Amino acid sequence: MEAQRALVRQVGDRVAESQGALVEGLVQDIRAQIGALDQEAAARSLLEASITENVVAAINFLRQGIEPDQLEAPTAALAYARVLAQRDVPQSALIRAYRIGHQRFLDHTFALLDDLPAADRVPVCVELVRLSGQFIDLICEQVGRTYERERDRWVASRSGVRQRWVTDLLGGGPVDRAAAARALRYPLDAVHLACTLWPAARMTSFDLVAAVDDVRAHAGSALGARAALVVPTDEYEARLWLALPGPPNALASPSSSTSATASSSASAYLGAPEGSPLHAAFGRPGAGLGGFRTSARQAARVREILGTRLGSGAAAAPLWVHYDQAAPVALMAGDLPAVRDFVTSTLGALAAAGAREAVLRDTLRVFLDRHRGHAATARAMSLHRNSVQYRVHRATALLPHGERDLADDFNVRAALLAVHWLGDAVLATGP
Repeated sequence: MEAQRALVRQVGDRVAESQGALVEGLVQDIRAQIGALDQEAAARSLLEASITENVVAAINFLRQGIEPDQLEAPTAALAYARVLAQRDVPQSALIRAYRIGHQRFLDHTFALLDDLPAADRVPVCVELVRLSGQFIDLICEQVGRTYERERDRWVASRSGVRQRWVTDLLGGGPVDRAAAARALRYPLDAVHLACTLWPAARMTSFDLVAAVDDVRAHAGSALGARAALVVPTDEYEARLWLALPGPPNALASPSSSTSATASSSASAYLGAPEGSPLHAAFGRPGAGLGGFRTSARQAARVREILGTRLGSGAAAAPLWVHYDQAAPVALMAGDLPAVRDFVTSTLGALAAAGAREAVLRDTLRVFLDRHRGHAATARAMSLHRNSVQYRVHRATALLPHGERDLADDFNVRAALLAVHWLGDAVLATGP
């Protein structure tokens, strides 16, 4: 028996050596097989943290012979369960992820046993199945209880009620609009501007609520909104809708003054109030229930872009970004490897990750955005005109075909915009 335990510990050591590959494969499998868990960057980060801590806990369970009654679910696993409960993701999706993880863990582990004598391999496999099954059952029980408690608490709260109505509205299916408007105390027949808000730095949930309320007051006042709806997505994020002034057909009537008010106010790229600790991603204004949904979807796209940009190590100072500023990138950011290939093939040496290339890319982007005006670029970047000319010349020389690439500059502009919003995640990764 002691010899068998020693072999199990040895297997645990081997799994620990290949832990990174196991975690990476698990993340990819779960996202591919369970659509409900393939969410935006922030939720994916929590999923990866949960998987990583669960794998580490499973390895330690094998190596250290921990008694089952001493086994505790990892902190990240419990936090992820609470977030899924708050987002109305079915518990079945979470439990299925653990079953997939269990199967892949066994497949990965069995592949490490080929050099064991046949007489040892079978009993060790049996023991691994027993121990891993015991581990999964105990962890699922704790995670499931956490999910249920959080779900009960969330649904019972005012935020939970609002979120359930909003989930129904965004789902695209039939919904009682009048009942939803009464429950949310928000006019669904208005012109809507949606925004997603999340912390730029670590903060308590209490501070997050206060900061979101400050944004609601600031944005509502600046845009003359006639109503606002705040709905926490989870304890790390909130959605905000503003009902802009004007009738619901304002955006459909370009000649009307109300149309001008709604459109120009929302397209003025509302900036953050001084001292705000929150990032903000805005959609375009849209009328009626369709606009309510579309603006929220666009805000989520911008949120995804900023999550990638911030995750790549870019500055974490609060960013307030509107869909119109990043629309082309929002449409292609769902496939980062493809975007990276496009950027590197289009920009050539200008796609290198160095500080010098970053300055040249930024100058060329502003130059093309200012209709190739050296003076306009100099004003926008607070540079001397000669400095702009020099940088543009150096940047152009790094393109694959030099000046010829600017004859029809659509691809170059798109690639520069992608780097501007997605950062290092789409730059060349080296030889």
